[in-house]
This record gives sequence, C-alpha cells and structure tokens, in this order.
Amino acid sequence: MPVYNASIRQIDIAETRRYAGLQNVTFDESRLEDACSEALLYIEPKGSWEIYDYDCQKQLIKSDNPFLIIGEKAGRHLRGAEKIICLAATVGHALEDAVNDYFKKDAYTHALLLDTAAAVAVQQIGNELERMLTPKAAAKGYKMHWRYCPGYGDWPMEAQAELLPLCHGDAIGIGITEAGMLNPAKSITAVIGLYPDGEKLPKDIRGCASCNRRDCIFRKKV
Repeated sequence: MPVYNASIRQIDIAETRRYAGLQNVTFDESRLEDACSEALLYIEPKGSWEIYDYDCQKQLIKSDNPFLIIGEKAGRHLRGAEKIICLAATVGHALEDAVNDYFKKDAYTHALLLDTAAAVAVQQIGNELERMLTPKAAAKGYKMHWRYCPGYGDWPMEAQAELLPLCHGDAIGIGITEAGMLNPAKSITAVIGLYPDGEKLPKDIRGCASCNRRDCIFRKKV
C-alpha cells in the first residue's frame, strides 16, 4: 500500500488565477499571492497508488474486485495499456476547514481564492506523483501515459467511489460522502496507463489543447 508524502513549496499563482477565471480580468495580484501563501500553511499533501493488470479490450482493471472503466473516450485514452496505476491525492482537511472558516466570517473573496489555491495544489500533488512514478515504471520496462480522472470526457464522476479503494485512498484520509463525492473535496482519483517500452502509447493531446472552446475563461494559452 504505497503512500507518498508530497512536498509542495509553492502553489502556482498563474494557475490559481486561471482556475479562478481571472485571466482576462484586472485583479490585485497580491490577493492571489496571499491566498497561495496561506494555503501552504494548511496543506497536508499526500498521495497513494497501486498497480494492476489491465484488459484494454474490456476496459477492465483486474483488481480483487474487477473494476470496469466506463466510456468510449476513457477507453480510447487507455487503449493498448497492459497495466494501470490507480492513484489518489489530497490536500487534507485543514485547508478545507480554513476555507469554511473564512466563509463563516463573510470573507468571501479570500475564501474563494483560498479554495481555488487548494484546487491547484491537489493537481500539483498529482503532478508530483506522476514525476515520482515515472522512473519506477521505467525500471519495470514501462512508459506512462498522463493521468485520466473520473469526470474527464465520458467517464462518469460517480466512478470515484469505486475507484477510491483501488487507490488506497483511506490510507491518506480520503473518504466518500453520501452524495458520492470525495472528502476532503480537494482530492482526486485517477488512472494512468502503462505501456511496455512505450509500445502503443496513445498520442492524444492533453488538456486545453484538445478542446475547441476558444472562448473559455479557464483556457490555458496553448
């Protein structure tokens, strides 16, 4: 049951601005900086993962309780994979509690910025996990694709509840609410396809570059 204690020394301010929908808006940069700096005081970055065999024809993860990945786009993203890394990452409860406290104090703008910084931070933890796992996969003769999360494409968000146990999310304090959402909210689950020596590694485009919505306020400059 591998657990990764991530080290996040700074939260990407440009990404926080983008996540907040402020890319094309005049906004006091110091308020973004304050939110990102404060988030670091509360963050408890952790990750967990496990590797499973994968049947890409059936889109089936061969865990003790076999897990079917639903969705044509999800299956296409993982086509040709022989194994799957199931991973989870979280910023912990303390940061979420701080956000809620600011909302209770009617400090709405700061609360929203702090919440946005938390959303960016959990993606950075996911990135750290990927960087850490890449040489481990290479040592076993595999190349990694990029992570794919429930809610991407046509893979239902509800899959998180079933995917979380495969990631050992409970080991890093992640649970599921009655509504089927991750708790803490600023947590993620994901899968990464593994390919022997890079064979059949899909060449699909990642992120904003794959989307035709040029007017999206959250769009990266690609």
